[in-house]
Amino acid sequence: MMIQVLKSKLHCVTVTEANLNYMGSITIDEDLMDAANLIAGEKVQIVDNNNGERFETYIIKGERGSGCICLNGAAARKVQVGDTVIIISYATMDFEEAKTFKPFVVFPKEGNRL
Repeated sequence: MMIQVLKSKLHCVTVTEANLNYMGSITIDEDLMDAANLIAGEKVQIVDNNNGERFETYIIKGERGSGCICLNGAAARKVQVGDTVIIISYATMDFEEAKTFKPFVVFPKEGNRL
């Protein structure tokens, strides 16, 4: 049996930009991506702690060390700059493997710094 489990989480990062005039996605500082074991193009769920919005998009790499968390395209309408969001990715794996899998959970500091 295959199940979906938490793979990666960036817990409580701050939205630094919202760019409506873009084709879609979320731009994430590459340092944050590395720390959470995320890759460009990966599907993620975004949960906005300020307004309760929950939606999915995909990742594009942001400038390393910038602290960038930018919602692009339609997703820009669901957040405000300064909102606190949680970025979550899931993996599908065998039930037995899932029992011992340890997700990558990152708790960035102020300014989205590690």
